[in-house]
Amino acid sequence: MVAVRYVIIGIVVVVAVVAAALVLLPPTHRASMQYVGSPSGFEAFVPSSQTINYNGHIDPVGTLILPNGTTLTNVIWNGQYAGTIIQNHNQIVQLNNQFVGQTDPVNNQPYVPLQDFYVIKGQVPVQQVTINGQTYYVIEASSINPANIAGFYTYQGWVPNFVVAINTPGTYAAVLPGNSPVYQWTNTTGIVADKVLQYKVYGGYPSGGDILVPTTGNIIPYGVTSSPLGSAIPFVVPSQVYNPSS
Repeated sequence: MVAVRYVIIGIVVVVAVVAAALVLLPPTHRASMQYVGSPSGFEAFVPSSQTINYNGHIDPVGTLILPNGTTLTNVIWNGQYAGTIIQNHNQIVQLNNQFVGQTDPVNNQPYVPLQDFYVIKGQVPVQQVTINGQTYYVIEASSINPANIAGFYTYQGWVPNFVVAINTPGTYAAVLPGNSPVYQWTNTTGIVADKVLQYKVYGGYPSGGDILVPTTGNIIPYGVTSSPLGSAIPFVVPSQVYNPSS
C-alpha cells in the first residue's frame, strides 16, 4: 500500500513538472530574433499615429526603412524610447495641424507636413509576432546601444531620401546660417528649411537649421529631436557651414 502511494505521488510530481515546462515555453505566435539592415549602415523607424498595447505597455507602430530604401511595414518599437517616440510624434502632429494649410510669410509658399523618424546605426534586432491575426515586426530597442539611436524630422516625403542619402558615401551634414538665402527659396527646399527652423522654436528642439548634402540630388533640410541623441550618429551635430554658392 505504501509503494502504491509513492508511485501516485511520483506521477503527480512528473505531471506538475511537465505542466510548468509547458507554461515556460515561448508562445507559438512569436518567431526567433533576426537582424535586419546593414552592420555598417543606417536604418530608420518612421512612426505613424498608431500605437499598440504590446506585452502590457503602449508602443508606437510605424515603418522601418532599410539602407537601400526598402521598407518593412507594421513595425512595433518596443523597449527604450518607446514613450519618447510617441511624445515626439504627437508634438510633430500638433505642429503640422497648426501650420499646414497656411502660407509661409518668408517665401510666400504653403507649408508642407513634417515627419519625425529615428535613425539606428547598425543592424536592427527584430522579432516577428502575430497579434490578433496580424503580423508585426517588433524592434527590440532595449537591445540597441543608446549611442546608436537618434531622432530627426524633415519633410514627410523626403524621409526615404534621407535614409538612402546617409547610406551613400560622400553625403555630409552641414549647418545653415541664420541669414542663409536657402530660407527664402520658393521651392520645397526653402519651405522645409524655414519650417524646420520654426519647429525647432515651437517644439523646443536642440537643432532645426541643419541640412543633409548628398552626392547627387537636392539638399535635405532637417532638425534633431530632443531625445534620443545618440552620439554615434554623425548627423546629430554637423560641423560644417553650408554655402549654396560653393
